[in-house]
Amino acid sequence: MSNLLAAATVAAEGANNPLLPHTSELVVGGIAFAIVLFFGLRFIPKIQKTLAERTEAIEGGLNKAEEAQKQAQAALASYQAQLAEARQEASRQREKAKEEGAVIAAQIKEEAQAEARRIVEQAHAQIEADRQQALASLRAEIGTLSVDLAGRVIGESLEDSARQSRVVDRFLEELEGRAGRQEQITS
Repeated sequence: MSNLLAAATVAAEGANNPLLPHTSELVVGGIAFAIVLFFGLRFIPKIQKTLAERTEAIEGGLNKAEEAQKQAQAALASYQAQLAEARQEASRQREKAKEEGAVIAAQIKEEAQAEARRIVEQAHAQIEADRQQALASLRAEIGTLSVDLAGRVIGESLEDSARQSRVVDRFLEELEGRAGRQEQITS
């Protein structure tokens, strides 16, 4: 019974049910909905068009960005290839410079050795010339001294130049012969 009573009270209060809106609110709400629907249907194509344009712009931007990224990657790959090629070229240039340096150093060394040989040969020639000059001077000095000595020993004057020359030559030959024999003995 208490359930029936509760149901009867709910039916009596049904006219003031807070869950059911008033009739005036339903009318105003319906008119407002119709106005929003009218303007919404009228502007929805424009909004959709704007959204479609924005979508296309965004997709186009993404496509352009992807294309730009591909180009950047291609440029990077090209740059890296050029850099590698430049490094190889620099390496070849260094090797070539080393080889040329070695060739130049060898040429300079060879020229220096040739110059040294020339200087040594020139020094030998100068020494030989000085030796010959000293020998000639010594011969003349020895000749004069030996003629004077021989003249004193013999007691006669050896003023005759042909005679002097023969005596000096014979004396020097004897000295050279003795020197040659002494060198053979010491060797």
